[in-house]
Amino acid sequence: MVLALLDVIILVAAGPLLTLRDRVSHADVIVVIGGDGPPRAARGAELWLAGVAPRVLVSGAGDCLSNRDTMIRKGVDKDAISVECRSHSTEENAAFSAPILASMNVRQAVLVTSWYHSRRAIACFSETSSGIRWTSVPAKPRPISWMLFFDPEGIAVLQEGLKTVWYELNGLCAPVRQPEAAPVKSQSGNSGS
Repeated sequence: MVLALLDVIILVAAGPLLTLRDRVSHADVIVVIGGDGPPRAARGAELWLAGVAPRVLVSGAGDCLSNRDTMIRKGVDKDAISVECRSHSTEENAAFSAPILASMNVRQAVLVTSWYHSRRAIACFSETSSGIRWTSVPAKPRPISWMLFFDPEGIAVLQEGLKTVWYELNGLCAPVRQPEAAPVKSQSGNSGS
């Protein structure tokens, strides 16, 4: 009963609880994190093609290469894309991307993720890359809250709500131990681009 009530609260309050949406502004890089690959890759490509940033960093072990390939198919220059394919969580996305972003001398970045993941993702990236001004540009607009009860995305929203609470209660999104740095290569083989 308590869990069902928590589910209802999360779904009804999903927008303000989980979403952070900023106005699109020019940046040094667009960071596309994995998890819900195709919509995120499409949004990242759309932003790059609109001239929002000259570079893209795709992060996430599960779908970084397919996200990169999707972006190339949509018109993003392969030399503009770097990948980080080791991370398995939002916390790791942020931590493992931080040295790459530092090597790029990034001061402003646009973060692309799902609407329901945006607040937690921005918190993690802001904490691990504090010298960067982050802008959140979610992949898809937030649906009307009551519609989530009938939408398959509602399960993902419930999971994200629980993860957000878990991260908050456990003080997560603090920098995690970095693995040994390996050179990051773009599609063309140029290190750090």
